Amino acid sequence: METGNCSGAVVGNGDIGSQRDRSLLPERLQRRDQERQLEVERRKQKRQNQEVVEEKSDYFTSAFARERAAVEELLEGGESVERLEEAAARLQGLQKLLNDSVLFLAAYEVRQGQEALAQLQAALADRRLQLQPKKRFAFKTRRKDAALATEVDAAPGTQAAEGIPASPPSVKEEGGLGSSWLCGFSNLKSQVLEKRAEELHQRDVVLTELSNCTIKLYGNPNTLRLTKARGCTLLCGPVSTSVFLDDCSECVLAVACQQLRVHTTRDTRIFLQVTSRAIVEDCKGIQFAPYTWSYPGIDKDFESSGLDRSKNNWNDVDDFNWLARDMASPNWSILPEEERTIQWD
Repeated sequence: METGNCSGAVVGNGDIGSQRDRSLLPERLQRRDQERQLEVERRKQKRQNQEVVEEKSDYFTSAFARERAAVEELLEGGESVERLEEAAARLQGLQKLLNDSVLFLAAYEVRQGQEALAQLQAALADRRLQLQPKKRFAFKTRRKDAALATEVDAAPGTQAAEGIPASPPSVKEEGGLGSSWLCGFSNLKSQVLEKRAEELHQRDVVLTELSNCTIKLYGNPNTLRLTKARGCTLLCGPVSTSVFLDDCSECVLAVACQQLRVHTTRDTRIFLQVTSRAIVEDCKGIQFAPYTWSYPGIDKDFESSGLDRSKNNWNDVDDFNWLARDMASPNWSILPEEERTIQWD
């Protein structure tokens, strides 16, 4: 009798366990079904997001190609000031289109866009150079114009007078087109060089073959190009479009621009405000920090430049010689905060 009672108890407990399992089964199924539905929704959302990105990318590709073709057409037939000015304006819009699209473009698309813009900027400079009057290249006793229509305040190998070089002649004095587009300094050593807002506004600035010079550009240039500089300090107001550095060493720069491209440069510190991603190529020892230079009237110059002061990608740099994504490039770095305090004046 006792044995029978025990057996009955065991069977009863087994029935209770089975009932409990059966009661839990719907909960498991419901939970699994909910998880499945969440996964389906997640994949759907991911697919929709991807479609949006692809749509934006497709729009950028078509819009960029259309505007690029329009600029190229203007440059090919650019026999007048008006056509070149229209090309410059559309090129600036093309730069803004790229800047506004970098968040959803692939890295190679950004690189292709930046290379196309650099080529168009160079073509625009060439066309402007072709339209300059020949007398811009005539040698004079105390001055001569450089190859890229930059002002030369001393002949190669000759030291200029102490102090700030004379301001460039006005457009009326020059009597030509070049003075409205290009200016700069060339072949100078150990000089303090300055240009003011009225001399720089929307002009292309070319600085070349400078050594141990301090250059201060108060105003809003259109583009800025620095080449073959050694041990120089360059301080520049907001540049509407691009800044190019080539073959420079041991320099310090403070620049604000839409695009920065640095080529074949070493041991240089750049205090930067840039709305797109900076590019370095064939460089070593480049250090970046936020733009900190200021001067009376800089707010007005920023408004004139069209740059968005709230947007600064100073530490977002593409190294064309370093493709590894999981390791930082050895060719550039962030300047430590304790080394960023500089008395500009």
